[in-house]
Amino acid sequence: MAIVRPTLDQLQDIAGRLNMQLTHEQAAEYLALMQPSFDAYDLIDELPDFTPPVRYDRSSGYRPSNPQNLLNAWYYRTEVNGAREGKLAGKTVALKDNISLAGVPMMNGAAPLEGFVPQFDATVVTRLLDAGVTILGKATCEHYCLSGGSHTSDPAPVHNPYRHGFAAGGSSSGSAALVAAGEVDLAVGGDQGGSIRIPSAFCGTYGMKPTHGLVPYTGIMAIEATIDHAGPITRNVRDNALMLEVMAGADGLDPRQAAPQVDAYCDYLERGVSGLRIGILLEGFQLANQDQRVADKVRSAIARLEVLGARVEEVSVPEHNLAGSLWHPIGCEGLTMQMMHGNGAGFNWKGLYDVGLLDKQAGWREQADALSASLKLCMFVGQYGLERYNGRFYAKAQNIARFARAGYDKALETYDLLVMPTVPIIAQPHPESDCSITEYVARALEMIGNTAPQDITGHPAMSIPCGLVDGLPVGLMFVGKHYAEGTIYQAAAAFEAAVDWKTL
Repeated sequence: MAIVRPTLDQLQDIAGRLNMQLTHEQAAEYLALMQPSFDAYDLIDELPDFTPPVRYDRSSGYRPSNPQNLLNAWYYRTEVNGAREGKLAGKTVALKDNISLAGVPMMNGAAPLEGFVPQFDATVVTRLLDAGVTILGKATCEHYCLSGGSHTSDPAPVHNPYRHGFAAGGSSSGSAALVAAGEVDLAVGGDQGGSIRIPSAFCGTYGMKPTHGLVPYTGIMAIEATIDHAGPITRNVRDNALMLEVMAGADGLDPRQAAPQVDAYCDYLERGVSGLRIGILLEGFQLANQDQRVADKVRSAIARLEVLGARVEEVSVPEHNLAGSLWHPIGCEGLTMQMMHGNGAGFNWKGLYDVGLLDKQAGWREQADALSASLKLCMFVGQYGLERYNGRFYAKAQNIARFARAGYDKALETYDLLVMPTVPIIAQPHPESDCSITEYVARALEMIGNTAPQDITGHPAMSIPCGLVDGLPVGLMFVGKHYAEGTIYQAAAAFEAAVDWKTL
């Protein structure tokens, strides 16, 4: 059907918003000249959209009630059975609720998206089903994925499996909680500031943020394309490596991917760490809110790696702190433009756009006051940078990010891996529902100091559990060269085989 044409008054209003003034006569002349363009719009409107075929049967499912959802970690339950054979046959998986599963609601932890139902499966979903998994549903995630705590989701706060009322981490909160609680074998998370690794550290799971672009992000709601990552969360290293083998590789639809280097990650699991060079990243132990008990647990775990034959020594990488600072203009201005003004899509990239999601996300403007405080904060910073400085700090930060990557790369010429605490603290209590904005934001962002830098530099990083403090898990993080996920798995598997982390 024909699209609605603007009136003369509307065209004059549009011109005014573009800082132009049109007379009535000029507007009429331009309006006539615009008609061939609108005729092309009509043609496009009549054509069917391109959407990948849905190859596996599923029901729309249901939203579980509290007796079935004690951790609030499920957003939606369904069952989608994959291939009968494959690397992951017999395994169950939960999908972070920013990942499209055709026919099943997706809310991304945010009320403006409630009621949205994707029409196609994300690439990672199809690949997992082809490998034999059974998808059991959508895991709760934080409000537009803008929190490292687990109190911001519009469905409900997600509870830590080790202590009710405490943070499960975010933003892949439900994903890690469900794996840790044994409700699923595997989960898929997303990571723009630590959202795979933070919940893995808080919940005692294994969470891999792969090299940027290794895993296609197609069919996953974007925050900011240069820091968008997706990866596996599991209860053991082997399952994690298997998942990455299944999910990794170009799909021809994601512009985040150039020529990703895929590896046989399970081949690294039996190699041990003898002779492996590991640099203890000093800056990773120097965050202002570092809990010394967490630091001690991580140091103790590193000592175990040394006993196993790794060559360990301290190293300084000042660019670690630089990368953390770069996250603010890149993350805040980028998400304000792509996820909010760009309705979850933005412009200027070739790939698979979800037009239905774009239409639904546009409704955030009618519910803007209900956006989470952590998202509002990022938007205020981003909008100010865009309006007052025309995006120059975003642009400059992207340029300088090369120096941050080079700092890691230089250290990784000497060391096979860098190691540090995943997060500086253990899981904290959920804030009260009537808490101040300051407390709400603090509980959402206080833990990202070590995890955000690798989203800027694109290096692979994995959190593994390495002990308990006050009965709550502690995470150790490995960082490797670009596409050196295999080396990370090599060290993680050696530690897992030698140590019962819960006894440390």
